[in-house]
Amino acid sequence: MKAVLCLEPGRLEVVDRPPADNVPDGWVRLAVSHVGICGTDYHIFAGKHPFLEYPRVMGHEISATVISGGRGTSIAPGTPVVVNPYLSCGNCVACRKGKPNCCTAIRVLGVHTDGAFCEEIVVPEGNLYPAQDLSPEAAATVEFLAIGAHAVRRAAMATGARSLVIGAGPIGLGTAIFSRIAGHQVTLIDTSAERLDFAARKLGLANGIVADADVAARVAEATGGDGFDVVFDATGHGGSMQAAFSYVAHGGTLVFVSVVKDEIRFSDPEFHKREMTLIGSRNATRQDFDHVVASIASGLVPVEALITHRTTLDRAVVDLPRWAEEKTGLVKAIVKVAVA
Repeated sequence: MKAVLCLEPGRLEVVDRPPADNVPDGWVRLAVSHVGICGTDYHIFAGKHPFLEYPRVMGHEISATVISGGRGTSIAPGTPVVVNPYLSCGNCVACRKGKPNCCTAIRVLGVHTDGAFCEEIVVPEGNLYPAQDLSPEAAATVEFLAIGAHAVRRAAMATGARSLVIGAGPIGLGTAIFSRIAGHQVTLIDTSAERLDFAARKLGLANGIVADADVAARVAEATGGDGFDVVFDATGHGGSMQAAFSYVAHGGTLVFVSVVKDEIRFSDPEFHKREMTLIGSRNATRQDFDHVVASIASGLVPVEALITHRTTLDRAVVDLPRWAEEKTGLVKAIVKVAVA
């Protein structure tokens, strides 16, 4: 058994890690197939994650196959699954409302507890969703895409709404794709012309605005001065999140997909005169995972275009640190764990 351990900030090593001897009641033992590398993983590697103790096994974008289940489980061995990495308590106010994605005691695999940069993991059966006919590699993209799908569902905008997605990284691109699936007229903003070009050429998201000194004027021009019906900020940048208020149409909605430690300040008169709705969107629920799986299966999500980089578990100790610095052309990197 091997695991890629983040032993300390800036240091990765492949070490032996024996599998668990016993599977707890209601939990399932999995053979990990593929794992996506997330922006969170790069932050963990760099020592910039504020709520993490080292050493930590990273990895929370997971596809796997069932090995065996503990007492009380029913999922069959050999079943390919997508793993929901958000472990919830089931008892808090959020869980009682059917919102385990914002559980007050949430533990995320690879962040608060060890994740899937290893050959086997054990997780609750309730966190496993059938991968249907998805390839194991495509199944490893479901979690990050579910973040955007959840944000779009939270916005509850009708077909034909004009949407603006700020940030053309993986989460922003996923949000834009699911906004398009919802029937919205999608525009992207990013500081990188290269990313906007990628979105246009590879994903068919042709409406792009470069975030430069003239960005406010270009947003106004794109909407005839009205602003956008819904704005999604997926930048993880406090300044961008504050600027986003001014892009929202009167009667419109602003969704914060990303989160920062900063305080977000805005003009109350500007907020009120728009009668704007402000929404926080955190993680995703089974409904979103199922929607993503179905959308990939039906060809609505260009997964092959989104996966730009690939590596193996052994090579990840070299490739992940390099990709943490070399971002050109990088959208989503996938680690192949299973030995085939």
